[in-house]
Amino acid sequence: MNSLNKYSHRRYNPLIDEWVLVSPHRMKRPWHGQKENINDVRRPVYDEECYLCPGNTRAGGMVNAHYTTTFSFQNDFSSIQEEIEEFSINDGLLKAKSEKGICKVICFSPRHDLTLPELSIDEITSVIQLWKRAFWELGSKSFINHVQIFENKGEVMGCSNPHPHGQIWAQESIPVEAAKKTHQQNKYFNEKGKTMLSAYIEQELNIGDRVLYENEYMVVLIPFWAIWPYEAMIIPKEAASNLLILNEQQEKSFAEALKWLTVKYDNLFETSFPYSCGVHQAPTDGKSHPEWHWHMSFYPPLLRSASVKKFMVGYELFADPQRDITAEQVAQKFLELPDVHYSERK
Repeated sequence: MNSLNKYSHRRYNPLIDEWVLVSPHRMKRPWHGQKENINDVRRPVYDEECYLCPGNTRAGGMVNAHYTTTFSFQNDFSSIQEEIEEFSINDGLLKAKSEKGICKVICFSPRHDLTLPELSIDEITSVIQLWKRAFWELGSKSFINHVQIFENKGEVMGCSNPHPHGQIWAQESIPVEAAKKTHQQNKYFNEKGKTMLSAYIEQELNIGDRVLYENEYMVVLIPFWAIWPYEAMIIPKEAASNLLILNEQQEKSFAEALKWLTVKYDNLFETSFPYSCGVHQAPTDGKSHPEWHWHMSFYPPLLRSASVKKFMVGYELFADPQRDITAEQVAQKFLELPDVHYSERK
């Protein structure tokens, strides 16, 4: 295993049947490239100009409720439309079809100044409960076959509003990433009689090199096949196809894992750490999916510091994904970080 931290090599991702090139020796190279501007100015508790704050008027003209906990609404500028004229094109290599769906915005808190790591366990649990309700409501619709829960945090990840929020896109088609994970997990389940991620976390817990945090129901780890520098996963110990299986104790356990990981992210460079994160769940196509083991992935763009971003360019665009720092080195960095949010220690 020592060779993994010394020499260039490829690692396989069994969830999507793809490879990543790892180049651990490249972290020694000097950096003279672009540095991001980090905006860590403390925001107010309430911003009268914010489209997501309680009681404010949104860009689409609707008025938010005076909410005191979580809050969701249908996106005023949805990427997938619910009311459409259905059509299809099949002309040789030219193919297209209409796509029907619903997009929702999920506000984590009425406070404009707090992000997930700054919320209490109970407040994060409320977010998880809202995810569950939305997944059930959207996934129960006859025309919805996939529900994607996600959050883009930080300007560098394209977040257009700093108020703590995420999104849910529900649609007719099963997206490419979900389709690949369905295929790979189904193949493994049929061959082994257990979910792929059950076997994976069992192996990772035995090795220990990439495991960051563990409680009664959840495991947080750096995946062996990680692409992004500080990529991480939250995986439930009990195999289940979606969040709906979570009971109260498991919801709290998930919230504790979420808070632990996001606090560590912020502590890494003592900044509000940007990322895209998403909950991967089975399709809602009316079929049984015993092969599916839900999980949550975090893809942060930062590489060496709060101002140096990882770019997916060149080789990554034309060949395979590539990373410099190894999953094992990242795990060690996380474990050396304080457990208390840096803002509470200043």
